[in-house]
Amino acid sequence: MKRMILLFLLALALPMAAFANNSVDFTNSGGTLTGSSAGLTLKGSTLIAMGSGGVLRTGNLGTIAFSTGALSTGNLQQGATFAAGGTFTITGNGMNGVPNGPIFTGTFSGPVTWTLVTLANGTNNYTLTGALTGTWMGGGTVNGATVQLTINTGKGFFNGSTSISSGDTSIVVPEPGSLTLLGTGLVGLAGIVRRKLKV
Repeated sequence: MKRMILLFLLALALPMAAFANNSVDFTNSGGTLTGSSAGLTLKGSTLIAMGSGGVLRTGNLGTIAFSTGALSTGNLQQGATFAAGGTFTITGNGMNGVPNGPIFTGTFSGPVTWTLVTLANGTNNYTLTGALTGTWMGGGTVNGATVQLTINTGKGFFNGSTSISSGDTSIVVPEPGSLTLLGTGLVGLAGIVRRKLKV
């Protein structure tokens, strides 16, 4: 019976730590996307929003920049796939409660997709999507994904440089807050109950 109570308390405690994750969403706007068979590069894109746990910070909050791996299939005009690798960096400027310095530093963890969408009026838009892995504010390894939308390129195709309309990046980070503390507290409670049951 004593072991059953101990196992029950541990069963309550361990999932609490496992589910203590939080998604942080970043929105960027503007910037120049350049590309060749060596890869795509975004520079000068402004971080305009950061949201997590119901708290949304807006304004000029920093920058987002990236470079992909090399072109692996397709072409820049009709759509392509780029190899994993490259870099992806989100940097805060210390404004409106956002950290000052690197927030996320990582790479594309899988192929990056460059998709052409032709609208009903014949104009072209491109979308870049990719999975990310990297380091959260100098801490542990985290994962995420990004979607970057270009502005309308008219009836022409991507010619090596275009502006970004907007982008959204979501990073899943460990939450060191209340759920983890609750899980640790339950493990401690299990130890106290075990000690009392031995007496």
